[in-house]
Amino acid sequence: MQIPLFNLALTAIPVVLLLAVYAYWRMPIQTSLYALLRMLFQLLLIGYLLVFLFASDNVWLIVIILLLMILLSSHIALRTIPHHRAALFRYAFLSIGLAGGSVLALVVVGVLQASPWYDPRVIVPLGGMIFANALTNISLAAERLENELAHGADFVSARNAAFNAAMIPIVNSLFAVGLVALPGMMTGQILSGISPLVAVRYQIMVMLMVFASSGLATALFLGWSRGVFCTPDCHSQEQIKDQD
Repeated sequence: MQIPLFNLALTAIPVVLLLAVYAYWRMPIQTSLYALLRMLFQLLLIGYLLVFLFASDNVWLIVIILLLMILLSSHIALRTIPHHRAALFRYAFLSIGLAGGSVLALVVVGVLQASPWYDPRVIVPLGGMIFANALTNISLAAERLENELAHGADFVSARNAAFNAAMIPIVNSLFAVGLVALPGMMTGQILSGISPLVAVRYQIMVMLMVFASSGLATALFLGWSRGVFCTPDCHSQEQIKDQD
């Protein structure tokens, strides 16, 4: 089903109502408006870019696109972190790149057996799912880690609390899928006429892929960030606690 532009515009009606709530309650709406405008621009831009990519057979162009996606994911993940952003950026990049890239390679080459492996119709959308969820996890983990340490928690306790908080959204989605919600990929496939039984297999692959890549990226990030947040005194205190 192709959505006419007028029909698409109807979805803006509840958005306007929500913005009216912001205004009525005298809450700032600048961030939401900016986010909405960015969403429109980014999706229109990626639509034209994907048309170009799908017609391309250049492996290096696909690799550059994936690296750019990881770079932007790392930047967005630390958007709300006021301190140590520069030091944490390389860890966010490495975490998303290693964990997300490894899971993406396994799915594309081992599960889907895409030919060629850099088929943009396969690797770009799946990479987007993986990197987007990983950046959300790292953003939640970094913010919670800073808050826990600021309130006097030792690094191990803060790390565990941050990891648990970051995993809540994806774990909740595992509980809800199929009962409360049909995720976007499965819904899109069903609307396009694919058998629900086939769509279920793809959705299981996606859920496992996202859960593993997000969790592993978060674990790597929190492990590497120890050197940024934990001073020599912190290490000494933890060693004393371990001995006790």
